[in-house]
Amino acid sequence: MQSFDATPLSDGDEQLLAALLDGMEAGLCAFDRDGVITHWNSEAARILGWSTEEAVGRHGFSGWAARSADAAEVQERLLGVMDGPGRQVHEFALLTKDGRRVLVRTQSAAVQSAAGQPVGVYCAFSEVHAQIDLERSIALSEALFDDASSGVVLIDADLRPAVVNAYAARVLHSSRDALLGRPLGDFLDQGVEELETVLQHVLSEGAPPAPSDLWISLRGDDGGHRYCWRSGFVRLGSPLGEEPVPLGVGWLFHDITDAKLAEQEASLLRFRTNQLHRAARAAAECEVPLEAATTYIDFALAGFAEHALLDMVSGSDSGKLVRIAATPTGGAAGPCLPVPGAIPVRYTEGHPALQAVDRCGAIRAGFGAEPPVSPAQIDAWAAARRWPDGTMHGLCVVLRSRGRTLGALTFLRGVGRRQFDRGDAAFAEDVALRVSAALDLGEATRAR
Repeated sequence: MQSFDATPLSDGDEQLLAALLDGMEAGLCAFDRDGVITHWNSEAARILGWSTEEAVGRHGFSGWAARSADAAEVQERLLGVMDGPGRQVHEFALLTKDGRRVLVRTQSAAVQSAAGQPVGVYCAFSEVHAQIDLERSIALSEALFDDASSGVVLIDADLRPAVVNAYAARVLHSSRDALLGRPLGDFLDQGVEELETVLQHVLSEGAPPAPSDLWISLRGDDGGHRYCWRSGFVRLGSPLGEEPVPLGVGWLFHDITDAKLAEQEASLLRFRTNQLHRAARAAAECEVPLEAATTYIDFALAGFAEHALLDMVSGSDSGKLVRIAATPTGGAAGPCLPVPGAIPVRYTEGHPALQAVDRCGAIRAGFGAEPPVSPAQIDAWAAARRWPDGTMHGLCVVLRSRGRTLGALTFLRGVGRRQFDRGDAAFAEDVALRVSAALDLGEATRAR
């Protein structure tokens, strides 16, 4: 190869320069001050089809690598770089050896001698479509980390966030910079172990075939809210290594908590409606009204509560409630069965069942204390309300029919269950309507 500088290069320097030029991922050519090509690397030969031997020594591109109508302008713009500062970017249409036109984007700059005088020009070029693909990839990355409507977090090989976009920071209730380099457990609580397991799998085995729904809670959230994030994962590997070396994981997620909760509520409503439908069909076959009432209770208990208590207002002792049916209080759970005798239940003043009767509505009660608590404390709280051991949550609803209060129906949940909510109260009231109708039918039948 020729050199711009008059100082000769050693054989080792020549070989190193040739290796560097041929190893470039862009085509490279160089011109001396008169426009004669002095360097032409292998990538330039690949793009245009002209070998180094065919290109070096030619004057400009006229007659071989550019159309005659374009060659003068191309050479003028390239050599004009010697008279201006810095690099210049141009787009030219060049010709391949087989006659095809290729649009290339060039970056050119002047080559200066040791005295600081311009002695030539070097020009690095690539096909425009390849450059556009690169720019699109860069633009996509910037858009994902600035304006994307989904969370994007780059996790390094140590499972620490390296880049966080605005959506992810907003969902994580933090700033983008505050999350960088911190362990996931510093800002995620429940669900962090599952997330770390998925990330480790992606690093070692690759991304799962489909997105997964992860339930996550945030550390420091006093409300204890849980969020459902539909998450996809991409393993990031270095394109420069001969073997793919994982650099980290791209975690893309979207908050679908509201949709997931609505889906769960709809599924629960379908199940409960189906249970009541099945209970109505079973109760229609019962000859004894109390059996029909307990049938409704048994179907309602599935997935809803562990225990149920059925109390009727005593006809002889106004204001007292008499236990007529209940589920087993010890050992394994069982169906709601009639209770022999008619002894009033010793409920204390202000008991939830008595409140439900007085207010003609639903009353919810709970242990209230935050864990950890001892089983003895829970049992003592339940015993004070005449409820089975282990009870932590109670729901009492009134039984009414034909404008009369017939009694109260109580559902109970134990340790590890969530407290009753408004949706549960509405379902319990629906069950109570059917139980009331069955019991009132029994009274009407006896009156005849």
